Amino acid sequence: MIKSLRIDERLIHGQVVMTWTKSLNLTGLIVASDEAATNEIQKMTLKMAAPSEIKTIICTVENAIAMLKDPRADKMRLMVITPTVADAVTIAKALPTQIEMVNVGNAGKMNQTTGKKIMLTKEALLTESEVKALKNLVEIYPETFFQGTPAMEKKSAKSVLKSIK
Repeated sequence: MIKSLRIDERLIHGQVVMTWTKSLNLTGLIVASDEAATNEIQKMTLKMAAPSEIKTIICTVENAIAMLKDPRADKMRLMVITPTVADAVTIAKALPTQIEMVNVGNAGKMNQTTGKKIMLTKEALLTESEVKALKNLVEIYPETFFQGTPAMEKKSAKSVLKSIK
């Protein structure tokens, strides 16, 4: 069961390890990132950052979708983490009824793309194409929200998107 699809360009880090894994009682983390899946050093680092009692897999977006469609995934409590909104949209389209919540953590702040970026929250700085992808994600999962940790304020992505021009 996919407890959470999280967009966070930092992938596995303190907020995920110390708060989300505990509050959602997770048994597995899946990092769905084409870039991370092909970088052996990053894969090793991400696995070291994850709690030892939580199964951690770093794979391409396509492989993550295939794994999540396997009936064995329904028996686990999973968080899928992707670095981009576009990757989250791909996963959401492939699994339109299997995700309990969609959460945006940090997005776009570390991305070195050129062009205008739009500040949606203090954690999300997205390009126009990423904002368009976020709107698409909200169409699939209307309850998508921004929240760094379970203790922080939850902001509806729908309402944040309405507030930008």
